[in-house]
Amino acid sequence: MRIIDKLKAQTPAFSFEFFPPKDADGVERLLATAHELKAQNPTYVSVTYGAGGSTRRLTVELVERIKREVGIETMAHLTCVGATRSDAAQVLDQLQAGGIQNVLPLRGDPPRGATKFEKVAGGFGYASELVAYIREHYDFCLAGACYPEKHPEAASRESDLAQLKHKVDAGLDFLITQLFFSNTDYFDFVGRARALGIMIPIVAGIMPITNLGQVKRFTTMCGSSIPSALLSKLEAAQDDADAVRAIGVEHASEQCRGLLEGGAPGIHFYTLNRSTATLEILQNIRSK
Repeated sequence: MRIIDKLKAQTPAFSFEFFPPKDADGVERLLATAHELKAQNPTYVSVTYGAGGSTRRLTVELVERIKREVGIETMAHLTCVGATRSDAAQVLDQLQAGGIQNVLPLRGDPPRGATKFEKVAGGFGYASELVAYIREHYDFCLAGACYPEKHPEAASRESDLAQLKHKVDAGLDFLITQLFFSNTDYFDFVGRARALGIMIPIVAGIMPITNLGQVKRFTTMCGSSIPSALLSKLEAAQDDADAVRAIGVEHASEQCRGLLEGGAPGIHFYTLNRSTATLEILQNIRSK
């Protein structure tokens, strides 16, 4: 089923993101996690695409297996990195043949060792080009990534939003934000997007903090920030893993409540292939 149709019918929507594991044992653990999360009636789950297309085969396999074996709707990520139009078409054909109806087209990060993204001959330079290509040749439901605090490579919030508008106009059905930790950033971003004419649903992306060092690395990579009050609490507890995790779960629970009360159409959890923290947050949201 197309996710945009599910978003219209299921409010609020909850979804989870996985990444392809490195080995067969990891794949089985991921499938077990998906089975655990199925009880929460997720709207869909997504599976990321490795740097330089390194997980292409496994991404396709996982979205097909999760949909077929677990019974959850799935969405495959697809990046421009190192891919020609022919490469992209091959993946899209495989997804279509496997019954997958939803794709998240991304430019993607530079491959390991590279300092900047380089378009390959016959490939795509921007996610908007990939979106336009898919919209012209296929009938997938298309999601897009957006950055409440600005893409780290963008010159300004205004130029970043203008690029997003171009990508939306190329054929996106809905948006998912990068992780953020202040709801003010989300609601300010939605307001600016609406003022520019971006009217499609904007789902909030949330990453439960379970490890301080890990989340600092993620925020550096994606241009997000940790509010000073939250960072102080985490740093004061950083030698106590359980305490850090408890602070992270509490903060994410409060975030989600505020987002849904404020009108966010759904929450997309960056699970890092783990279910425990996400399940706790969902239970906290639904208990109040």
